[in-house]
Amino acid sequence: MKTILTIMIVVLGGYTTLMAQTTPKFEFKSEMIDYGSIEKGSDGVRVFEFKNIGDAPLIIESVKSSCGCTVPTWPKEAIQPGKTGKIEVKYDTSRVGPIRKTITIYSNNEEPIKALKIKGEILDPNAKS
Repeated sequence: MKTILTIMIVVLGGYTTLMAQTTPKFEFKSEMIDYGSIEKGSDGVRVFEFKNIGDAPLIIESVKSSCGCTVPTWPKEAIQPGKTGKIEVKYDTSRVGPIRKTITIYSNNEEPIKALKIKGEILDPNAKS
C-alpha cells in the first residue's frame, strides 16, 4: 500500500510540475487605454502591448469588444515565450460622448479570459459651449 501511495505521489507531483512548466502568460504594459479627450473624427487606433512571460507558446483564439464601435485585431500566430505582441483597437470616433468599453481576450493563457478596458471622451468641435 505504501508503494502504491508513493508512486501516486511521484506521478502526480511530476504531472503538476510538468503542467506548471508549460503555461503561457500575458504581461501587459497597461490593461487600460485612456484616449483622454479627443475631437470627433480623430484617429481612434490604440495598441495594447504585451509579452508572453510564460514558458509555452501563447495562442490568442479570439478578441471581442463590448460593442461594434470598437474593432480589435490581434496576432493570429502563436507568441513564443519571451516574445511580444500587440492587440490593436480601433474606436469609431464619429460617435460623440464618453468611451467606456471592454475588450475581452480568449486564449490559452493561464487566465483564459482576460478583460482590457478603454476609456475617454469624444468631443464635437462644432458643438456650442
